[in-house]
Amino acid sequence: MRGWPWNPLASVRVLDGGLATELEFLGADLSGPLWSAHVLERQPELVARVHRAYLEAGAECIATASYQVSRRGYAELGLKAARADRALLRAVEIAVGERDAAEAGGGRRALVAASLGPLGAALHNGAEYHGNYDCGFDELVRFHRERIEVLTAGADLPTADLLAFETIPSLDEARAIVAALANAPEVSVWISFTCRDGEHVAHGERLRDCVAAVAAAPQVAGVGVNCVPPGRVTALLGELRAGVDLAARCEPSAGREMALLAYPNSGEAWDAEARRWTGVTDAGEFGVMAGEWFAAGAQMVGGCCRTRPEHVRAIAAAARQ
Repeated sequence: MRGWPWNPLASVRVLDGGLATELEFLGADLSGPLWSAHVLERQPELVARVHRAYLEAGAECIATASYQVSRRGYAELGLKAARADRALLRAVEIAVGERDAAEAGGGRRALVAASLGPLGAALHNGAEYHGNYDCGFDELVRFHRERIEVLTAGADLPTADLLAFETIPSLDEARAIVAALANAPEVSVWISFTCRDGEHVAHGERLRDCVAAVAAAPQVAGVGVNCVPPGRVTALLGELRAGVDLAARCEPSAGREMALLAYPNSGEAWDAEARRWTGVTDAGEFGVMAGEWFAAGAQMVGGCCRTRPEHVRAIAAAARQ
């Protein structure tokens, strides 16, 4: 992993799709508080199968099964920090193994992004969708720094090409990530936000202000939105660009070629009371929208919850056009 001036995302157009929900489609049990991390530990072959399916569908970057992995999240279940650290590294190892196998089989070399969820994901209470945490800024920094240090320790294990901070709900947490990166100048990252509407992140701040707060950090290679309804993406891409431009007016280095990412949900909605997904999704229609997002300025498009390999194939077709 390296920080600027090299941008690992420069040639990537197609991201992968939902990992946890695809595991669920394959019969995995995600009912525990660690979500996909349970599958990572109990059925790693299923995780590898999902990575393989997305690479075969045309993904040029795959995210590891580590979104829910952290020392804090494991500690809340009485599990030791060392176990969480091993799970982080194991998730990278599986993804890198599948990527390398695909390349050896004649496929294009894809990137591996180490997926890192927000603090809310470790609280197991849905707090990543509102960002109202009962903790101070220093605690937020420590939470993110711990995982950065594990993934950049230089152990004799496969390493990810970059870190992906996903579903970030607030300005404070975005700033905490930048602070946590201070001791890792060699790392490249993307930071992706989840939003309540077409202008504001889940906690309520303007998305453009959140982007402006992180865009000047030398390690940030891309900014984006994820886990949002597809209908919001075009407006949110405008907010992302406005945030990059705002940062560039204050700090010229922030005006470099910043990648804009969008990987929304399938269009289905989660009914928390009934504990089921509602609505329908059509991969072909998703691909049409992906073409619109590329035209609106997205460099990279993928999918989040409930998107599947057929969605990625449709995105790849839109990218070729």
